[in-house]
Amino acid sequence: MPTERESTPPPPGDSTAPAAYPASVDALIAEFARLPGIGRRSAERMAHHVLKSTAEDAMRLADAIAQVKRSVRHCPVCMNFADADLCRICADPRRDRSLVLVVEQPRDLIALEATAMYRGLYHVLLGRMNPLEGIGARDITLARLLQRLDHPENNPGAEPVREVILGLNPTLEGDGTALFIAQELKARKVKVSRLARGLPSGGQIELANRGVLGDAIEGRRGL
Repeated sequence: MPTERESTPPPPGDSTAPAAYPASVDALIAEFARLPGIGRRSAERMAHHVLKSTAEDAMRLADAIAQVKRSVRHCPVCMNFADADLCRICADPRRDRSLVLVVEQPRDLIALEATAMYRGLYHVLLGRMNPLEGIGARDITLARLLQRLDHPENNPGAEPVREVILGLNPTLEGDGTALFIAQELKARKVKVSRLARGLPSGGQIELANRGVLGDAIEGRRGL
């Protein structure tokens, strides 16, 4: 039994426990811990790195984050990230503007661009349909894609789209979304193809290597 001079330490997580860090450092760790894949220990290491950095280095990081939030938005044509009126791909007149590759997220676009084997345009759905989670066609950017097909003036260079390549992740939800889009495109005079199954079923485009992605682009087939 503790005496009057002794005190029982508060249990972990008790709000009365003394803080190990200043409040500002605790707040920084909490924000880092909100990042995807970052746990408490990783967040602490990141916070310690900031603390050990020079003021100039720390402010460069803060300024880079602020600049991204101020200037980066979604391209009004393809929904890729952009810091101008159009993203760099839509604004490039050297791209084949009659060819559109549909992907789920900007990171999938970046992975495919790294192969340097595709020279058309893209359309980013910003998601995929998942009826179990209540995500339907209205929750992705399918309407914008159809608008590009039905009204060529909305496509860069006002060029009509002749082929749509479905590059969704080969998962149950990705395949279901691809099938739904293919059905929507049947009434339109446009060729529909999909990336070849060089991509492993159940895998993610962003995790595939360049060789696999290159083969998938070159070996695409019609639906």
